[in-house]
Amino acid sequence: MRHDWIRRSALALALLGVACNVTPQKAAETASDTAPPSILFGDLYSDAAKARIHPDTKTLADAVPLRAPADIVADYDKQKPLSETALRNFFDANFRIDPPVETVAPPEGLSLRDHIAALWPLLTRTTKKAEPGSSRLPLPEPYVVPGGRFTEIYYWDSYFTMLGLGPDQAGLRRHMVDDFAYMIRTYGHVPNGSRTYYLSRSQPPFFYLMVSLLSPNDPARAWAEYLPELKAEHDFWMAGETDAAPGAPSLRVVKLADGSLLNRYYDGRDVPRDESYGEDLAVAAGSSHPASQVYRDIRAAAESGWDFSSRWFVDGKSLTTIHTTDVVPPDLNSLLYGLEKAIAAGCLVADDPACAITYAAKADKRRAAINALLWNADSGLYDDLDWKTGKLLGHVTAAGIYPLFTGAADETKAAEAASATRAHLLQQGGIVTSTIDTGQQWDAPNGWAPLQWVSVTGLCRYGDAALAGDIARRWVSTVSRVYDGTGRLLEKYNVMDAVPGGGGEYALQDGFGWTNGVTIALMDAMAGPGEADAAFTCPVVTGP
Repeated sequence: MRHDWIRRSALALALLGVACNVTPQKAAETASDTAPPSILFGDLYSDAAKARIHPDTKTLADAVPLRAPADIVADYDKQKPLSETALRNFFDANFRIDPPVETVAPPEGLSLRDHIAALWPLLTRTTKKAEPGSSRLPLPEPYVVPGGRFTEIYYWDSYFTMLGLGPDQAGLRRHMVDDFAYMIRTYGHVPNGSRTYYLSRSQPPFFYLMVSLLSPNDPARAWAEYLPELKAEHDFWMAGETDAAPGAPSLRVVKLADGSLLNRYYDGRDVPRDESYGEDLAVAAGSSHPASQVYRDIRAAAESGWDFSSRWFVDGKSLTTIHTTDVVPPDLNSLLYGLEKAIAAGCLVADDPACAITYAAKADKRRAAINALLWNADSGLYDDLDWKTGKLLGHVTAAGIYPLFTGAADETKAAEAASATRAHLLQQGGIVTSTIDTGQQWDAPNGWAPLQWVSVTGLCRYGDAALAGDIARRWVSTVSRVYDGTGRLLEKYNVMDAVPGGGGEYALQDGFGWTNGVTIALMDAMAGPGEADAAFTCPVVTGP
């Protein structure tokens, strides 16, 4: 038999645990529960993905086996269905494919705000127990999913989703925070999403900001409550710190020539993603880089949330030149600065001054490095750094506004960043993701809800309420216009033309968690949302 699935799963998950800062023993003990489908079903999975028996490979990754995985694998080995039709028939006979999240067309005349309120129950899920062999990870409390093909909780999406939950949904907000805390305790980090195939990576670390929403008038009190989980997340991102050296990063930690410690996106595995298996094979086949490195860089880009963008391409154009793990990004490091400040504040409330001093010092060092090494005076924005060459990459993207969002920017640089944002990123429908159109979804002409919120609140933090209000009005106007025309809340928008967005690996999705949350939050900051002269009051952001 080609498959010794139990042994293979245990070994693979043990190795995965090392990469994810989870003990090999713990990973091996839970292998049968956390093995991704590509490991659990071996050749069956790779054959089905390569044959594209379902157009969206995520359909395969999320399929639920109808009987024991070992029995399905054994029968596949015996039958060896070779034709595409036979393979599809075998798969469909042995797996259940659940439908995407359905959102209903709004009644005639329903306002945008009321439609979003009606969507929350449709997007709320509970998964206390995962079905055997399923890729789904169980969570103890209810949560909100993005929508469409995304039927599980996602990490950074959820902060922006939570912004739109009202006072009567405080319990749901707390439940979601507790779900993320549970994942940190269980897996050592917050995975990209609540699927086994996401366990080898995380996403931008917004957990501390989610926690702050539980106590907006006194966020340090909430940080003190979740201090063990906040520290554990920091440990995950800083794993490898003692091994990193200039020119030789370790896991997610990069030590630069001046001794500064900053971070990069990374992934614990270097194989095709389960949810995009065939796509990744095709990219690697067209690249001059070693296939394992291509897979790692693709996965690291997925950890960034910007999958995919010219930010990660050597030539600025083609996915085949991806080199994400060479890049030290301002967005990630700004969020880790915020996390360090939050831990320091929580430690003070917890009456642990030594801890507070330690993490405040880490934050101060990171802030100094961000301003010294990631500031591009030519573009007037914070920029991505190639640690191999020691040079800034000249990227003009919304990621360059993150230091304003978390307070890591110095005042002079913040003012310049505001001017550059107005000059290069402000468009008819809001803030554009980048200035380059590659056909990738995290490039022009697309704008995304999280980047609008980061820009608006970051500019407010440094006193530019006029530009912040302009962005908010343009975004809400775009979402409102598309809603009026389609009855849908979308994952992304073309902000250059104020129409639905496009690009990427899959069809445009609706639902949509973070669009709903950010739009509600920005409407709350405006009087007469969508009007060109609407009043605007800077939102209160609960951060360090």
